[in-house]
Amino acid sequence: MFLAVTVFLTRFIPFSEFFRNVDTLVHELSHALVTLMLSGKVMFIHLYADQSGVTYSSYAGTWKSIPISLAGYMGSALFAMLLFYLHSKKNEKEGLIAIAVVALLGLSLFVRNGYGMAWCGGFAALTIIVCYFSRPGLLKAYYLLIAFLCLVESVISSLIILSNTFQNSGPGGDAANLSSDTYIPAVFWALFFTVFSLWCARTSIKLFYKRSFD
Repeated sequence: MFLAVTVFLTRFIPFSEFFRNVDTLVHELSHALVTLMLSGKVMFIHLYADQSGVTYSSYAGTWKSIPISLAGYMGSALFAMLLFYLHSKKNEKEGLIAIAVVALLGLSLFVRNGYGMAWCGGFAALTIIVCYFSRPGLLKAYYLLIAFLCLVESVISSLIILSNTFQNSGPGGDAANLSSDTYIPAVFWALFFTVFSLWCARTSIKLFYKRSFD
């Protein structure tokens, strides 16, 4: 119920579309990070105004596509949980600095389309301004806005890919890639992403309540 209410409320926050791209950036950077860890090459990342994104990379060895494909949805869900962990420790400022650094790293290393570069630069600048030049109440509100939007987007995106695989109405993205590489149906991978994101969301909400009642 709490998650459903959160989904409803975050959809009515002004300019929420702008901030929802944080989840997209983390998703794509998770693909990029695992690619580099497996000695692959990341060519570029594109981010779009509709909160979609794509990572172009190359690597040797077909098995490497499995952890790379897994990294996106799992990475974004874990990132949302990390934000709530930092909130539970009253480390919102440190969390905002980390978020700004992520955006700046994305801009400097990988993001290469016009919208994506403008978004990374603008978001990083706004976050730094809030972090260093705002009152504590505004800083906390801004931090929680990003945290809840990341939480909601990590769950909704996995539910969308699950719905697509059931209805065969879309390519299925990472789930389709995993199905092609493992011969396990895409619906299994979509269900795995959904269960994992819901577990991370449940843990995040517990961390939020823990801070609330401390």
